Amino acid sequence: MTDRLTHFALELFEIGRDLFPVAVIMIDWLRHFALKLLETCRDILPIAGTIIGFQLLVIRKPLPHPRKTIIGFFYVLLGIVFFLEGLDLALFPLGSLMASQLTTPEFLGINPVAQAVAWQSYCWVYMFAASIGFATALAEPSLLAVALKAEQISGGTIRAWGLRISVAIGVGFGLALGTFRIVTGSELYLYIIAGYIIVMIQTRFAPKLIIGLAYDSGAVTTSMVTVPLVTALGLGLASAVPGRNPLLDGFGLIAFACLFPIIAVLGYAQIAQWLSKSSLSSKP
Repeated sequence: MTDRLTHFALELFEIGRDLFPVAVIMIDWLRHFALKLLETCRDILPIAGTIIGFQLLVIRKPLPHPRKTIIGFFYVLLGIVFFLEGLDLALFPLGSLMASQLTTPEFLGINPVAQAVAWQSYCWVYMFAASIGFATALAEPSLLAVALKAEQISGGTIRAWGLRISVAIGVGFGLALGTFRIVTGSELYLYIIAGYIIVMIQTRFAPKLIIGLAYDSGAVTTSMVTVPLVTALGLGLASAVPGRNPLLDGFGLIAFACLFPIIAVLGYAQIAQWLSKSSLSSKP
């Protein structure tokens, strides 16, 4: 009897799928969306619990605007769900697709059976990495928030656009160098050690006003927009280049995206300081 009912239910489901395909698609999407929403709630609830717990138990004051707070958390949940879904549907596949297309033998103009390819043949990969790094850094919401706050607190001494452009240049150069490392198969630690030696030297001579902001800029730029594309690009490139292992060589691009914005911002501050001193000294 149970088998007959199960068979009958499956037949009804198949008939409904044939008669109402749009409704079935919508039901599947709603089910998928509900699962994503539950997963996001699981990740967000500890943050909300910590904030509300400290507000009520430690500070011992009620939430100033509970309705706005609840609505805000709901918007955050929806935004994260749609963002994660967009990553799965667009950014991750797009980054891998671009890496695979830019490294095909037909595009590079090389012998398909060649095991070793000169690093100069991947110049379009370096240009794409630099371009996507520059664009994603400019679009990074966390960097925009930090740049605007820095401009407000400094009274206009630090320009938001100047900071964002310098960070974007650093990310673009870092990703281009990171893709060069993947193509050549050189060791990651050599680049990172050399980069932080440069950062330590710059920190010694850079204006104190910009040092903390420069270090923070290197971290905030690797966030929601940059990380998915950079990760997909690194894994796709390591999978497409002969002799590279995605697990060993595909990761590490985010380290470049964190390091080189620090160098770029410190350099931007030093150049601005030198120009300011030269303009003051040239005045009678």
